[in-house]
Amino acid sequence: MSADLRAAVPGQAGALLAELGDKAVLHDLYDEAGASVYHAIAGSSPLEVRELVGALRSTVGPILELAAGSGRLTMPLLTLGRELAALELAPGMIRILEERLQTVPVARRSRCTVVPGDMSAFDLGREFGAIVLGATSVSLLDATGRAGLYRCVRRHLAPGGKFLLTAVDVQDFGSSTTEQVMDVDGADGTRFRMYEHWTEGADVRTVTVFPHPLETAEPPITVCTTRIGVFPVAQLEAELAQAGLVLTDCQPLPPTGSHHHDVLLVAEVAA
Repeated sequence: MSADLRAAVPGQAGALLAELGDKAVLHDLYDEAGASVYHAIAGSSPLEVRELVGALRSTVGPILELAAGSGRLTMPLLTLGRELAALELAPGMIRILEERLQTVPVARRSRCTVVPGDMSAFDLGREFGAIVLGATSVSLLDATGRAGLYRCVRRHLAPGGKFLLTAVDVQDFGSSTTEQVMDVDGADGTRFRMYEHWTEGADVRTVTVFPHPLETAEPPITVCTTRIGVFPVAQLEAELAQAGLVLTDCQPLPPTGSHHHDVLLVAEVAA
């Protein structure tokens, strides 16, 4: 276990991790062990799916999905009947995605190409009618990573193409230190307790996931954590404009019951 990773876990989750001591093994939520936990929690979530698929119906040509993960969006995107490239960096996520693709009809599966790659630095040598970055994954990138993302998106968008991304609207995060504790049922029947910690003014929030109930978990106990960027939508709009991408639409997504809300942004290459 990385001592630096353990030390970065704040609040109640950090205290619980310290209490568990050597009984817990801490992983990044996107590494090989974390990928399975991520998929159990979010792999079949319907969040933002309807809105993204609906928005894509007004585009034409092949679709590029960035940070495809374990395929939560990939599967419904394939129902559009268009060629899809699914780019993902984490080997554990790619493994799950490829396993899932084997379960869909061949005709649909044949339209999808899984591409190992970094969403902030990729060159596929082709253009797409639409590029999608869901699951508020833009928040996983720092300023340098986001600048790289925008450059790559602009390079890969066909004339008239659209860049669709979802982001967290941080206006409702509140003040002082905010800590949310949520119990989550995994798609495979497993249960988790998720701790989300953010301090006012901080540029990241920390999400840490424990099995639940913890009392019945057998050591070694897998605990997963990740740090997610916090920045206003207005900052994203300014960054897009600086990169030559103009925001053409911004709409709220249905509330999820959490203390913050997500939005769908649509951008095009500036004329």
